[in-house]
Order: sequence, then C-alpha cells, then structure tokens
Amino acid sequence: MRLRGVRRSSNIEDRRGRGGGGIAIGGLGGVGVLLVLAIGYFTGIDVTPILEGSTQSSTQREITPQEEAAAEFSSQVLATTEEVWSEIFPREVGAPYEPPVLVLFSGTTSSPCGGASGATGPFYCPLDRKAYLDTQFFATLSQRLGAEGDFAAAYVIAHEVAHHVQDELGILDQVNSVRQRAGEAQANAITVRLELQADCLAGVWAHHVDGLLEPGDMAEALNAARMIGDDHLQRSAGRVPQPHTFTHGTSEQRESWFARGYESGSIGGCDTFNASSL
Repeated sequence: MRLRGVRRSSNIEDRRGRGGGGIAIGGLGGVGVLLVLAIGYFTGIDVTPILEGSTQSSTQREITPQEEAAAEFSSQVLATTEEVWSEIFPREVGAPYEPPVLVLFSGTTSSPCGGASGATGPFYCPLDRKAYLDTQFFATLSQRLGAEGDFAAAYVIAHEVAHHVQDELGILDQVNSVRQRAGEAQANAITVRLELQADCLAGVWAHHVDGLLEPGDMAEALNAARMIGDDHLQRSAGRVPQPHTFTHGTSEQRESWFARGYESGSIGGCDTFNASSL
C-alpha cells in the first residue's frame, strides 16, 4: 500500500510502552465478570485471557523501531478511513461522519469493554467508541496466522473501523437488542452477519483507496480474510468446525463479502442482514 505522503491521523491515543493494565478476575467481582462476558459475547472479543489471567504490574519499556513503524502505518491507514467515510456518509447517509479514536497499546491495557491483550486481538469497543490495537499484532497476523503483507494489516484496521461505522449507523444497538432475546445459536448467527458486514464495509474502504494499492494488495487482504475464518481457525486448533459456534463467518464468506464491498464501493451493497444466503 502506497502511504508515502499520506497524513497521519490525529485520532490516536498512544498507550504504548506503559505495560500493565491487565484486569484480574478477582478484581472484577460477579457483576464485572458478567459485564465482560456480555461485552465479549456481543463484540466477538476473546475474553478468556481476561477471565483466566491475573493482575499484572505496570512496567515501562522502550518502544521498538518495529512497533514505531507499525504505529505510523496504523495512523496513516486510519487517516485514509477518515477521508473515505467522511466522503461517503454525507452522500449515502445524509449525515456527517464522526471518526473513532484508535488506541495503540503494548501488551495489555484496559477498556470499558474489558481488558485487552495481544491474545484478544484488535477490537472495537462501542462503550467508548474506540478501536484497540496492540501494535505487535501485525507480527502475529503474519507469522502465526499466515496473513502476510501490509494490506492484510490495513484490512484488519479497516474492519475495526467498520464496526464504528456500524455503530454510527445504529446497527450495533439493533443487533444487541435482537441478541438479548435470542438463544446462543441464533445470537451467533446474527453476529456472523454483523462481522461479515464489517468485512464488506472494509471492502468499501478498499474500493475508495484503490489509487493507493500496489500489485498484490487485494490478494493479501483476501488471504487475510481466509486465514481468520472461523472454520479455518477451528481446524488450525485441531478441532472439527462447529458452524453453530461461528461468530465471524467461514473463510469463504469473509473473503466473499470483502470482495463484494470492494466491487460495490457502497454501504448499500453490504446488507448482510437481508441476504438470503451468506
């Protein structure tokens, strides 16, 4: 992705180098545990490390050159999402776009949606309308998940920003309301549609930054979508895929909806909730 000359976003909250910030189950209390579980269930965040972890001490450490480069990259990608959605919203929604803040952290941090660590992966918290990213996640994405390339990393950021777009559109509240009345399997199925819509909206962003793309960038994003499909992740963990437990969609579905968003370039092309098939 060609980012030379692209501005850096000012909507960055930099917590890198602070360390610590982990939340222990003993410090949450019964209500706190239920809140973390509920938020994790709704947003798709893996809260296991929070519930199984222990309180971690705050430490200061030096930021590596690799992390600094990842932070600059993230800031520039975030800036492109701001420009794209600020252009699309007045035209398609008839309202201005209010961009999210991207929280960059190292190791662990806290959020209103619970503790965050490298194990949770990037996520969007609707309670404070911020996206959270451990800058070391890009290495995990490439080395452990098999999703290499800078545009694979950009796709991940665009996906989390897409959840903010859904929040701006009122979709997250609607989904949460439906989920509260649904059984587990049905709630998971609704969450899959939510996540696939975010993939599609990330594709819409990709459509509008096409001039910044380099040869192979789309292949990197599509590969990333495949590598983080529920079926692929469950097989990689040595498990037989269980569709009723899926919360993000299969590799094929994630790849397909990202491609649909890229082809349409429009929010209207991402209505996963009324799609007869995914």
